[in-house]
Amino acid sequence: MDILTQQLFNGLTIGSVYSLVALGLTLVYGILHIPNFAHGALYMLGAYITLTLMLLWGVHYWIAMAVSVLVVGLLGVIMDRLVFHPLRNAPPIHDKIAAIGILLFLEAFAQLIWGADYRTMETPYGQVIDLFGMTATMQRVLINIGAIVVMILLFLFLKKTYIGSTIIAMAQNREGAHLVGINTNKVAMLTFMISGGLAAIAASLSAPINLVFPGMGHLVILKAFVIIILGGMGSVPGAILGGYILGFTESLGATYLSNDYKDIIAFLMLVVILSIKPKGLFSREGF
Repeated sequence: MDILTQQLFNGLTIGSVYSLVALGLTLVYGILHIPNFAHGALYMLGAYITLTLMLLWGVHYWIAMAVSVLVVGLLGVIMDRLVFHPLRNAPPIHDKIAAIGILLFLEAFAQLIWGADYRTMETPYGQVIDLFGMTATMQRVLINIGAIVVMILLFLFLKKTYIGSTIIAMAQNREGAHLVGINTNKVAMLTFMISGGLAAIAASLSAPINLVFPGMGHLVILKAFVIIILGGMGSVPGAILGGYILGFTESLGATYLSNDYKDIIAFLMLVVILSIKPKGLFSREGF
């Protein structure tokens, strides 16, 4: 029973990270219909920026994370303005090619600046605690609490504010939103900023329990795409639920089946769930 409880907690931690990454990805896809493969590179840069601020300038963890969120969010806006906005009337394949190009460029840039070595990030929350019979670090508890707080704030922002309403309106009908006076260009920039910020938060929270290296976003972004397909393309609730389903399944699968196959579980789940519900767990209207 203790092993099961421990693995459920680990699954909750993994799912929290996956959900945050998938949320940023599904926002961009749901509103702009752009499968942003470069989202994994934003995740990677978020970790490197937080790590660099802490190591070189001795910035406190929370301040470093805030700066990382701002910088990566602004980088998302730059990506939109310089790359994706000029391609808005181009065939859809152009967005995909551009996103892959940005991913490769940012990874090469990170390797040039920080090198290819694997790095570890220290955290002020490395204390080990006993929690309901489980052994956990404060950082893992922080990941879960932080992810839930961010999700609640995002939900309130989308549902309770005027700006959030414009994002939802644009997701439902971009042309209709433009006709009623919504500045779709500003909404697109805001969406990319939020998306980049979510990636930076996920990376900054998870980096202390993982390694930081230029290719760290590869597997994460692949699983994030699996999650948003499982949850329903463009669905925010689907991204959250899909992230936690995948996190729990991976954690339990690694324990009771084999750790060697835990990364395959995501793709097996994709086949099984889409065989039952081809449109995912939530329809697009779930946004």
